Amino acid sequence: MLAFRRGLTRALAARRIVPKVCASFASGPRQNDGTFYEFRTYYLKPSKMNEFLENAKKNISLRTAHSELIGYWSVEFGGTVNKVFHIWKYDNFAHRTEVRKALAKNKEWQEQVLLPNLLLMDKQECEIAYLVPWCKMEKPPKEGVYELVTFQMKPGGPALWGDAFQRAVNSHVRLNYNKLVGVFHTEYGVLNRVHALWWNESADSRAAGRHESHEDPRVVAAVRESANYLVSQQNMLLIPASFSPLK
Repeated sequence: MLAFRRGLTRALAARRIVPKVCASFASGPRQNDGTFYEFRTYYLKPSKMNEFLENAKKNISLRTAHSELIGYWSVEFGGTVNKVFHIWKYDNFAHRTEVRKALAKNKEWQEQVLLPNLLLMDKQECEIAYLVPWCKMEKPPKEGVYELVTFQMKPGGPALWGDAFQRAVNSHVRLNYNKLVGVFHTEYGVLNRVHALWWNESADSRAAGRHESHEDPRVVAAVRESANYLVSQQNMLLIPASFSPLK
C-alpha cells in the first residue's frame, strides 16, 4: 500500500509539471473597443439616383435619431455606378439590434423611406468593420471629395500583412500626399479586406498628389513591400450628399 501511495504521488507530481500548451486564434492586435462601423452599399436602378437622394435628404432625421451617420456618398467613379455608399457607427451589436427593432416599429420610416426606396434599388450590400487599432477617425478640414480604397489582402490576417500595410498607409500620411479619414478591417463580409477612406480637396488635387507620391522613393518602397501581400485593389471616388456629416 505504501509503495502504491508513493507511486501515485510521483505520478500526480509529474502531471503538475507538464507545461500546458495554449494557442491564441487571434491573428493580430485584439479589438478591445466594441464600437464598429456598418458599410452599406445600395445599387440603384438607372435614372433613380436623384429621386433616391432627395427622399433620403428629406427623411434622414428619421434614421439619425437612432444611430450616428458618419458619411453618405454617391459613387462617381470606380466599378458600378448608380450606387450610394454610407457608413453608420454602433457602440456594439446589441446597440445595432435595438436600432433595427426601433426602425421596424417606426411607421414613418417604413412608409416614407423604406418601402419607397426599395422600389428604386436593385440590391444592397452590408459589411461590418472595425477601425484598425493604429488609426482614429479624422475629420477633414473642409468640404471636398472622398476616395474609398479597398484592399483584398492575402489570407493570414494582420499578423501576416498588418505592419507592412500600416507603413504603406503612413508613408502617404506623413508626407501629406493625402488626408486619411480612417482605415477599417472587415469583420463580417469578405475577410482579409481593408478599407482606407481618404479626403481630397478635389479630384484634380487627388490626381496631383497621387502622381507626386508615385515618384517619391519613400512611398514607393513602402507600397512595394505591402504589395507582396495584396490580392486585389479597387478605388472609388465618392461625392458627399448634401446631408452627409462628412462633406
